[in-house]
Amino acid sequence: MNKQKEKKLVPKLRFLEFQDAEEWSQEKLKVLANRITQKNKKGKITRVLTNSAAVGIIDQRDFFDKDIANKANLEGYFIVDEGDYVYNPRVSKIAPVGPISKNKIGKGIMSPLYIVFRFKNIHNDFYEQYFKTTHWYDCLRMLSNTGARHDRMSITPNAFDGIPLPSPHPKEQQKIADCLSSIDDLISAHSQKLDSLNAYKKGLLQQLFPAEGETVPKLRFPEFRNDEEWGQEKLSKLISTVTPPKKLLTSNYLSEGKFPIVDQSQNYISGWTNDRDALVTNNLPLIIFGDHTCVLKIIYKPFAQGADGIKVLCPSDLIDPRYLYQFLTFNPVSTEEYKRHFSSLKEKMIYFPKKVSGEQQKIADCLSYVDDLLNAQSQKLESLREHKRGLMQGLFPVINENS
Repeated sequence: MNKQKEKKLVPKLRFLEFQDAEEWSQEKLKVLANRITQKNKKGKITRVLTNSAAVGIIDQRDFFDKDIANKANLEGYFIVDEGDYVYNPRVSKIAPVGPISKNKIGKGIMSPLYIVFRFKNIHNDFYEQYFKTTHWYDCLRMLSNTGARHDRMSITPNAFDGIPLPSPHPKEQQKIADCLSSIDDLISAHSQKLDSLNAYKKGLLQQLFPAEGETVPKLRFPEFRNDEEWGQEKLSKLISTVTPPKKLLTSNYLSEGKFPIVDQSQNYISGWTNDRDALVTNNLPLIIFGDHTCVLKIIYKPFAQGADGIKVLCPSDLIDPRYLYQFLTFNPVSTEEYKRHFSSLKEKMIYFPKKVSGEQQKIADCLSYVDDLLNAQSQKLESLREHKRGLMQGLFPVINENS
């Protein structure tokens, strides 16, 4: 009886100079790296690090905005040098078996709940990129005792040492690492540009709206500088709440349709409907507001309400809906007010110039233009991230779980 031919370890995508090269080999982690268990004797090192699934290795104080570790009990923490890798067994939506991250911020200490290891070869950027894929998840799950227990993977350090890793020729490793690192640099540059745009808009908001206790903003467009002071009114006097004619049923969700269904998170369209009876309104400029979130969204076309918990606000003739939207996202407005029930927010004082003067529309146009730039930059950044995710899927093969 012939044995089943073992699956070759070859990536779907290979650079031209390696297309005729031999298949990749694989090695267990303990062959390529040493586990680090050096303790912080006498608690000399006080810089506590954490491994976040979202941002990687970061100072604990920066991540939590406070010290979590007990400074009197740091002797049992592991010392982590720059270049070391750290596995955090805590699972999350974006790291379903826990993240593995490379320490790029310098020496520190980490909880003994983490597993720390150091590659024998200092040229290991290839593995930094590999651990950003999902290809090693199944291997780790197979080596764990019981999979995820509550919010943490149950795997011993010795079992973790047995994770199989791809091991191509060093030149191919470096080529892949250089390619993906260059995309990382591009993503970082575009991320910084997005941060700059957000800071720019924040500055505009602070200039274009009155500060607390003031009745006019610091900055007014030239044509309005000699106009009268702004008026003020409670939000409840400037809006009416639109109630959907009926609750949208799950059966009305379509993959395509005439009208979008706005879900409770308000960040995306969750489906489509052709059911006119499910529509909130027809062609009115609206703002939707969630009772327990500070996220706002403005829309200009008929839509259906996809979940409970959304308030649909229809501004009166006194105020431009785009202006009101921008005012409600204004930085000095306490986010705590958004987190309370909507009845609290209705008491919020709104400051505004007369709509007839055109100043509301001018402010809204200015800030909406910046919003368009922000949206375009966000989409560009997400496209780059998606491009990298696709490349990683092709540049790294999935290890045969049975090999």
